[in-house]
Amino acid sequence: MTRLLEQGIQAVRALPPDRQDMAGELLLAVAGGRPQYQLTREQVEDLNCSIAEADQGEFATDTEMAETWKKFGL
Repeated sequence: MTRLLEQGIQAVRALPPDRQDMAGELLLAVAGGRPQYQLTREQVEDLNCSIAEADQGEFATDTEMAETWKKFGL
């Protein structure tokens, strides 16, 4: 195992379990060759923004969610 990989694994060990699972999924995808799916750069940026908002406790209110569901007929 390389030094950089060891450092990365050590850093991931300090993360919450859900983040550790995300890292594990990424490592398995890389080790298996081609990932099952490929996000666009815009999707990655959106995902990073969403994770940052969640980390800061910024979630949609029940009213906002109800409005969103209504838009989709749900």
